[in-house]
Amino acid sequence: MDLATLLPLLVILLQVLLIDLVLAGDNAVVIGLAVNGLPPEQRRRAIWYGIAGATIVRIAFALFALKMLHILGLTLAGGILLLWVVWKSARELHKPEQTHTTKPASRLRAAIWRIIVADVSMSLDNVLAVAGAAHAHPYVLAAGLVVSVGLMGFAATLVAQLLQRFPWMAWVGIAIVLYVSLTMIHDGTLQLLHHP
Repeated sequence: MDLATLLPLLVILLQVLLIDLVLAGDNAVVIGLAVNGLPPEQRRRAIWYGIAGATIVRIAFALFALKMLHILGLTLAGGILLLWVVWKSARELHKPEQTHTTKPASRLRAAIWRIIVADVSMSLDNVLAVAGAAHAHPYVLAAGLVVSVGLMGFAATLVAQLLQRFPWMAWVGIAIVLYVSLTMIHDGTLQLLHHP
């Protein structure tokens, strides 16, 4: 492959990375909240397994992004799913003693599932944005998403560590995610109401 062919692909890859990283900041907060009550070794596993599952779903979404634009109610459904994540996280913060009586394997599975659900529901906009930037280059799109999601996993680890040191920050994170959820529900409802 010569430089003239490689350079446009590298530019597209950089665009995909930047768009995904800029739009995925709130995802790191959700992931940090999801693993907040787990011991450190389970926290790392939950983050990486959850992100791996979310990456597979993101790539599949991105490859079908143009078809997704025509699915009415997708934003509303994503907002409702995210509201469920907020409720679960707030419940665990409000009654942490219930979290610690649950078996560690169940808590790990619940955290992984919450990461995947939250990432899928929050990623609709940035998946569509990076699919548009990829200009029909699915391999560049997939590579960009894998790298940016890996960086997001690193950011989520830092957020989880901050939440361990400063537990009150978890409520700030929940407020941010609640805002995103309500915005998605509002926008999704407007889309349904204004659809001919």
